[in-house]
Amino acid sequence: MRAMVLERPGTPLVLRKRPVPRPGPGEVLLRIAACGVCRTDLHVVDGELTHPTLPVVPGHEIVGRVLAVGDGVAGFQTNQRVGVPWLGATCGTCPYCRDGRENLCDAPGFTGYTRDGGYATHALADHRYCFALPDGTGGGALDDAHMAPLLCAGLIGWRSYRMAGEGITGEEMAGEARVLGLYGFGAAAHILTQIAVQQGRRVFAFTRAGDDASQAFALTLGAEWAGAVDATPPAALDAAIIFAPVGALVPPALRAVRKGGRVVCAGIHMSDIPSFPYAILWEERQLVSVANLTREDAQSFFAALPSLDLKTEVTLYPLARANAALADLRAGRLQGAAVLQCSPADEKSNQVNGSRLA
Repeated sequence: MRAMVLERPGTPLVLRKRPVPRPGPGEVLLRIAACGVCRTDLHVVDGELTHPTLPVVPGHEIVGRVLAVGDGVAGFQTNQRVGVPWLGATCGTCPYCRDGRENLCDAPGFTGYTRDGGYATHALADHRYCFALPDGTGGGALDDAHMAPLLCAGLIGWRSYRMAGEGITGEEMAGEARVLGLYGFGAAAHILTQIAVQQGRRVFAFTRAGDDASQAFALTLGAEWAGAVDATPPAALDAAIIFAPVGALVPPALRAVRKGGRVVCAGIHMSDIPSFPYAILWEERQLVSVANLTREDAQSFFAALPSLDLKTEVTLYPLARANAALADLRAGRLQGAAVLQCSPADEKSNQVNGSRLA
C-alpha cells in the first residue's frame, strides 16, 4: 500500500510504501477510493492539534470498499461501500458514553490523528465507526469523490445545524422565516447551505472582506445574501454557525443574532476569542461549541440524504499531491472541498465526473 505520512508536525507529508495490514478483531480493511481534505487535517499537520500519534496518516473523510473483515465483525460484506469519519473509536464505559454523548468520550480515538486515516490506498477501521453509504437516488447517487466531503464537512455541518436549530425553532418563530448565518464559506458551509435552503430557511453567508468568489458561490447555492464578516445582514439572525477557525468572528456573530438567538462554533480548533461587551451576549443569546460527532449524527444524516438534492463541489488531487491540496486549502484557493483520489485506478482515470482536477 501507499500512504502520505506525517512524521513531524510542521513538515510536509512523505509518501511511504507499507505492507497492506490485516484486520484484527472488530476491524475492517478498506481499499480507499477517495478521502476528503479537511481543515482539521491542516490543524494536525501544522501542529495546532498537539497530541497526534506519530507517525500518522491524516485524513478522516474516507470512502472505500471493504476488502476483508476481522473476527467479530457483523453487518459488512466484501466490496461494500462504506465511509469512515473523524470519530474512530470510543471507550464505551465513561459517563459520557453511557449517557449517549460519545462525542465527549474520555478516551476516544480519532481517524487521521490518533489512528491512521485515509491519505492512503488502504486503511483499517473499527467496524463500529464505519457507515454503510447509501445507494439509489438523491444523495446516494454521489460517486466516491463527491461523497467524501460528507464524512466530515457534511456530518459536522449536520451536527452544527441541529444544534443551531435550538436558535431557529420555537413557537414564537412558527409564522416567520427562519434565518441562519454561516461564517466562513468552505466545504461545510457549501453543503449546509443546500440543506438549509431546501428545508425552507433563509441563509446569509459571511466571508472574508473582498472574497467575491466565495460570496458569488454562496449565492449560486441558494444563499439569499452574502457579504463580509463585519457587514450588517439584511435581517437579524435566528442562529449563526462559525465554520472558520477564527475566534474574532464570535463578537460580530453575537451582534448579528436576535435576542434569544444562538451562535455555534463548529471547529475543533479556533484562535482565541477576543474580549467583548456583555451587552452582545445579554438578552439570552447563547454561545456553544460542537465537539466531534456521534454515530447517531451519521445515521440521521445518511438517512436524510435520499430526500435531499445535494451537490458537492470538489477539486480532485492524486494521492501523491496531498501536500498541494493542503496548501491550496490553507491559502483559501478552493471553492467547496479538496478530495484525494486514493486508488491507482482513480488516479489514472480521465473521468473526473465534472469536478476540477488539480
